Amino acid sequence: MSEGNAHPYSWSSIINGQFDGDEICRVGYPAVAAYLEANEDTLGITGGRVTHVWCQERTIAESIARSSGIPTVVDRLEDMVGDIDAVILGRDDPENHVAMAIPFVDAGIPVFVDKPLAYSQDDLDWFADKAADGGFVMSCSSMRYANECRIVKQDLAALGKIELVTAVGKKDWKKYGIHLLEAIFAVLDDPKPIHVRHVGELDREIVTVRTDSGTDITLHLYNPISGTFQLTFYGRQGWRMADIKNSYSMFRDNLIEFIRSVEEGKPRLSFEKTYSLMKVLIGAKESREQGGKVVLL
Repeated sequence: MSEGNAHPYSWSSIINGQFDGDEICRVGYPAVAAYLEANEDTLGITGGRVTHVWCQERTIAESIARSSGIPTVVDRLEDMVGDIDAVILGRDDPENHVAMAIPFVDAGIPVFVDKPLAYSQDDLDWFADKAADGGFVMSCSSMRYANECRIVKQDLAALGKIELVTAVGKKDWKKYGIHLLEAIFAVLDDPKPIHVRHVGELDREIVTVRTDSGTDITLHLYNPISGTFQLTFYGRQGWRMADIKNSYSMFRDNLIEFIRSVEEGKPRLSFEKTYSLMKVLIGAKESREQGGKVVLL
């Protein structure tokens, strides 16, 4: 678990097909309990089962296990090796991702890493080297699979050439910028980012990205605003907005894609797409630290 991130509860429940709403509310995630209850008839994913759980505190792991029907709680990450077919690192503090991934990647176990994969070039290079050597590393924001964005994507051709995309979200660039990036780039069929610039400040972050298709992207992560994820695509013949609200659906589709990837023996989402967006994420941080300098990608 990482602070404020309920994915270990929700993702385990989505896969295993069971949850304890009272327990999830007790630990502080009533919205998770609400969307699991609303979608109870579609819980459970064929081909996957969460069988082991580890957390930095055993009491947290035991709570997740009780809530989601996980039979085995382990005291060390390494204790899972040899007993599992794949692992989800379900915490969003990227500075811990390399250390947590090492025992599994080194053992040849497929790994899905919660967003963002990395927030430093050194960590990103480590994952890139492992992927290049044939390691199974998959990572993305679930917003890549948001239904609201797929509705826009099916209408994209009618909009003409996309000149501008704007995005607004709550919280911070480090952990939540990747949500907006993943959603936008998935709709646009993953164009190549050319350069990035951070022109805002902490808690009021504004990032601009230019792509090789000529589309300009502006992203706004404002911590003081009410919770939202909104994307607007402006073309020469029309525009569309995606107001992303269905967390359950995109989480489920993301998990299905990971399980399918494990069955097929390689990530269905290419590491190159993840690498490209991590470069944008890290480049924007470097731009802010350098007073808003344009960072070439």
